[in-house]
Amino acid sequence: MTVVEANPAQKEATEAGNYFVSNYPPFSFWRPEFRKDALDALQQEPEPNRPLGLYLHIPFCRKRCHFCYFKVYTDKNSDEIKSYLDAVILELERYAKLPFIGNRKPKFVYFGGGTPSYLSSKQLQTLGDAMKAILPWDEVEEVTFECEPGTLTEAKLKAIREMGVTRLSLGVENFDKHILEINGRAHRAKEIGRAYEAARNLGFPQINIDLISGMLEETDENWNDCIQKAIAMEPDSITIYQMEIPFNTTIYKRMQETGQLTAPVADWQTKRDWVKRAFAAFEQVGYHISSAYTAVKDSTNTQFMYRDALWHGADLLSLGVSSFSHINHTHFQNQHNLPAYLDQIHAGELPIYRALKPSQSALLVRELVLQLKLGHLDPAYFQKKFDVDIRDVFQEQFDMLRELGFLVSDEPLILLNRDGLLQIDRLLHQFFLPEHQNARYA
Repeated sequence: MTVVEANPAQKEATEAGNYFVSNYPPFSFWRPEFRKDALDALQQEPEPNRPLGLYLHIPFCRKRCHFCYFKVYTDKNSDEIKSYLDAVILELERYAKLPFIGNRKPKFVYFGGGTPSYLSSKQLQTLGDAMKAILPWDEVEEVTFECEPGTLTEAKLKAIREMGVTRLSLGVENFDKHILEINGRAHRAKEIGRAYEAARNLGFPQINIDLISGMLEETDENWNDCIQKAIAMEPDSITIYQMEIPFNTTIYKRMQETGQLTAPVADWQTKRDWVKRAFAAFEQVGYHISSAYTAVKDSTNTQFMYRDALWHGADLLSLGVSSFSHINHTHFQNQHNLPAYLDQIHAGELPIYRALKPSQSALLVRELVLQLKLGHLDPAYFQKKFDVDIRDVFQEQFDMLRELGFLVSDEPLILLNRDGLLQIDRLLHQFFLPEHQNARYA
């Protein structure tokens, strides 16, 4: 087991690599030779009462942010975009005929990117109508749509609302013109307020704004200003990420060119301190901290079904280039290059590139590490689902968290304090199975 220091260095530098834990086992264990496991999972009926979600990756952007590590394209014309959207619909049609659907309809839908709001109003309407014709949305409880503020007009926001979107997520990241520009963001500060006001006027049930702590040239003064401007907007929820520099980012390429080992962004302790300060400020005005990254204004009416359902083992069918699915306890990822993805679609095949069927122990760890990001675990849930007492199975790890001062209760719920929650991705590796310890995450 990897040892975590009780008091990490105050100036623990940000180095290149993946930090954020979004799934388990690590993606480096997903292999093309396991593709058959994914195909087998698709032929199985779903377990009773397991919800089904849809994710659609829209890989188009006006420009690539310097910290972006997703599969995105900034050079595609309208015909190429149409061809991609047509392929996505063909992909969904093929999946809809397979046994794993089991007469289910989606409970949640998520449009991610890239920049979903890069699409035109007409493209959005056509896409939504086509998806609903294949798998109706009449039982959907949440539809999330990611937006870049500079791509939004009142007409486009209206088209997004008419699709049935219930949560609009605005990629604000920062409110300062210089910070946005130097980090490669396409939008500018003045577009944030305009887009937000237009969205509010259209009555979206939930509007979320994203912020990032530790961006290039971000300062303490700038961060304080971001906190106050976020509070003044009164969004339904606020998501804050701590800047990391994966290997396929523009920032890392610049580091390689100059021989830098340390990324030119804030150190980890500074980023944690900034998020801690923001969370405290949000709480003072009535927000509730619902995860390591999220503050919500009204926890009774604001939900994150996509997050919570996935972290409790829901099926997720993901469409589009490089997207990640989880079906019948099996992980798989689509072809990660657009030409290969389109070739397989046009050949009448499913565009699956790599897969992994986790062991029962790995499935337990997956749900545990993801749910721990909420700051709490319910041992009774794991006892019922996996027939184990996690306090016994992971006693060494929980003892370590207690000794570090991060675990404050284990009865009836296992609870973390704020300091533990703010560095949760660093701590989660302690729960990984031995074969996955110290593994490359990407």
